[in-house]
Amino acid sequence: MTTRIFIPCDTTALSMGADKLVSIFVAEAEKHNSTIEIVRNGSRGMFWLEPLVEIETSNGRMAYGPVEAQDVASLFESGLLTGSQQHPLALGLTEEIPFFKKQQRLTFARSGITDPLSIADYTSLDGFKGLKNALKSSGQQIVDEVKDSGLRGRGGAAFPTGIKWQTVLDVAAEQKYIVCNADEGDSGTFADRLVMECDPYMLIEGMTIAGLAVGATEGYIYLRSEYPVAHRIMNEAISRAEQAGYLGENILGSGRTFNLEVRLGAGAYICGEETSLLESLEGKRGLVRAKPPLPAIVGLFKQPTVVNNVLSFAAIPFILDKGGKAYADYGMGRSRGTLPLQLAGNVKQGGLIEMAFGVSLREIMEEFGQGTYSGRKLRAVQVGGPLGAYLPESQWDTLVDYEEFAAVGAVLGHGGIVMFDETVDMGEQARFSMEFCAVESCGKCTPCRIGSVRGVEVIDKIRAGDDAEKNLELLGDLCETMLDGSLCAMGGMTPYPVGSVMKYFPEDLRAKSISKEVQL
Repeated sequence: MTTRIFIPCDTTALSMGADKLVSIFVAEAEKHNSTIEIVRNGSRGMFWLEPLVEIETSNGRMAYGPVEAQDVASLFESGLLTGSQQHPLALGLTEEIPFFKKQQRLTFARSGITDPLSIADYTSLDGFKGLKNALKSSGQQIVDEVKDSGLRGRGGAAFPTGIKWQTVLDVAAEQKYIVCNADEGDSGTFADRLVMECDPYMLIEGMTIAGLAVGATEGYIYLRSEYPVAHRIMNEAISRAEQAGYLGENILGSGRTFNLEVRLGAGAYICGEETSLLESLEGKRGLVRAKPPLPAIVGLFKQPTVVNNVLSFAAIPFILDKGGKAYADYGMGRSRGTLPLQLAGNVKQGGLIEMAFGVSLREIMEEFGQGTYSGRKLRAVQVGGPLGAYLPESQWDTLVDYEEFAAVGAVLGHGGIVMFDETVDMGEQARFSMEFCAVESCGKCTPCRIGSVRGVEVIDKIRAGDDAEKNLELLGDLCETMLDGSLCAMGGMTPYPVGSVMKYFPEDLRAKSISKEVQL
């Protein structure tokens, strides 16, 4: 009898020694004269338990973690291969782990269950059903389904996806493009990476459906260069999808064409902005373009282009399979469907959570995150990347919803949640926000290029006690100028974190010695 053992192959598990575990499990099985099959699955998103090892049993998959090399021998001795729960690392059925069980997974329904590169695994769990439905539909019918779903861009701006696709569909052009923004650079975010490393065919399917919807035959995944594992897996998945007829010429015998290619990013945060990304894709320096014209009309190589985030495309297969209404049944208000949230920073249980819009930020941090890793009191949380506001305790009951967050001067962005305990110096965090903008600005517009540099100088003066009141007023004026005058969100959103520190943590901007290190 062969026992299947699942050991994840994503970046997080690899960084915790997953590859080494494979050889140790094989050697230990030989010692016990046991026959095993190692399956390199994706991550379940419970990072504090990585490497999470699962054993297939007649009752379901039993989980053990975090497993280290020295644990393998004792796991075998305790009856691991039969799913025994006698070992201290035994966690019971994977689906019953509270962190996982409470979630509502649509986009990440397959993550951690399948071998990411197995097309058989993917199709056995509803994979490519959406594509088959799309091949039987007109472009307008596909776009209408996406509109009905209420899906909004998951990259930060939250623009209605169906409206963007409609614009590209309506423009007459011989060539159109689909571009996936996979330049995931926000602090505390890793959902895009998990899609590409754990369920790559979902992204391929979503982009192919987008191509069918608007009449585009060429697609590009603009992938950040810091993701070598995702790069390897995506390239292999594209190759296998082409061989199986799900991609390339004559998709599933339909006579339709969609080609897909991965391009590595330029290592600049600003290339996460869609027009700067397009400039980089064209081989130019990543500079922000003035809008209008919109990329949907004049985009890549001056042709109509759909530019969406990984999570936006990843939601499409479900919508085309189950229907737009089925997706819209989740969520609240104008925020429909689910949002993958990523818990990071000073958190006890970090990882990925997928929930319908409407859950509170406090519930995410306390019930899923279980508070801070340090055990100290939580003081602040930043949502939406390095340009997101720092939220004090009075705002932690805010519901995860685009409009609810906007109402308190915050942003959901890409769903990254970074937690800070009571030891954090919020004055230093405000300084870091300005410094980050100064380093990452493309330099095209004056408010961002010059304002961020002056911002660092003004904060240093305030913290040094140099005419603090006058400089606090100056910092407020500077933030207002950057907010109203910047060409894109790089300079336009830097005032969010700085302003939130000024409003909710003013005591940390009083005179003190200036540290060049950001306290995390």
